[in-house]
Amino acid sequence: MRHRRAPMIAWTACLLAMALIICAIVLGVLNGADAEAVSFPLALTVSAVVGGLVASRRPANPVGWLFLGSAICVALNTVAAEYATYGLLTSPGALPFAGAMAWVSEWTEPWGAALLLVILPFFFPDGHLVSPGWRPVAWLVFLALMVDAVVLRVLIPGVVVFGATRIANPLGVEALLPFAEAIGTGVWLGSILVAVTSLVVRYRRSRGEERQQIKWLALAASAIPVWFLTNAPIQAATPNLFQVVDTLIVFTLIPVAAGVAILRHKLYDIDQIINRALVYGSLTATLALVYVGGVVGLQSVFRVLTGQESTLAVVASTLVIAALFGPLRRRVQAFVDRRFYRRKYDAAKTLEAFAAGLRDETDLGTLNDHLVGAVSETMQPAHVTLWLHPDPALKDKNKRAVIRESGRDEQ
Repeated sequence: MRHRRAPMIAWTACLLAMALIICAIVLGVLNGADAEAVSFPLALTVSAVVGGLVASRRPANPVGWLFLGSAICVALNTVAAEYATYGLLTSPGALPFAGAMAWVSEWTEPWGAALLLVILPFFFPDGHLVSPGWRPVAWLVFLALMVDAVVLRVLIPGVVVFGATRIANPLGVEALLPFAEAIGTGVWLGSILVAVTSLVVRYRRSRGEERQQIKWLALAASAIPVWFLTNAPIQAATPNLFQVVDTLIVFTLIPVAAGVAILRHKLYDIDQIINRALVYGSLTATLALVYVGGVVGLQSVFRVLTGQESTLAVVASTLVIAALFGPLRRRVQAFVDRRFYRRKYDAAKTLEAFAAGLRDETDLGTLNDHLVGAVSETMQPAHVTLWLHPDPALKDKNKRAVIRESGRDEQ
């Protein structure tokens, strides 16, 4: 692909994805869409825009084209599903080929996730495989995904279940029925495992900026399983908010992280971000447990003493949380630094010890030794040399004293 045409093709694909997204939103509104049906297509705009930016500026890197392909596949799947919903459920018979569009929505469904979660890790961040030995592995994973899409989505026997409507699969093959589910599960689990292994191997071999880029993607990807494990209270309390946040986390974090990692010449301090995420994530979970435990425990005490609940339990638990925040944050920060950032922790302790000794020490030679030792332990350079610039005023004073002494000797 010529670099002159790459930006035009990239932005054309981005506009195609945006047009499909708009169609999905319009059809969703006509179908009486909920928050998820609207937020889901909107979240795809992030992948489309990041894909356009990366592909137009780094056309040789397939990562941008993978984001564009993922956005187009998911948007096409959403349009097909909303089209079939309108033609089969909202206004039956109003649109032609509604049954065929339901079938299209079935077999286009896996490709957006496959490109983003399976194929992308093989090429991130520089657009090349880890080594030539990974080429047959990547092709094997791609062919396995093709088998999954064809066997399970195109040729699966029986009917396509769409809402309350059952639609016959025009290409169904009955002989595939006993193997369909087992093949699909095995393909997806194996493909994701191989993709993650590829990224781990790349990280172990990488240095400098490339390692920082991989950290960006790993941080965004790690938020997805954490969200799945902790989102039950939000889903129970506010289903609409849950749907919006769920969509944004799953479909926007990875494109944003990858786009920042690839396009920035000077990366953000990703280690600092990971450090803060560990500290405040642990702090939030701990304080939440303390708050819930305090409220439940105090309410039990009030029920025993007075026979009814009291708002004092909430007030008391809130005051305890406010009092614990500062000390607990410092303790969690020290634990994270000591456990995961040992070099930084040791360097901070060395500087603290040097600063404490600096207040009491007056001998210049001793201070020289302490300073050189602190620099060697914290920064670990190959060689350290300390040069002290002489004070001009002191030099002139010594010079005048020498002149006076010489004058006396002449007299």
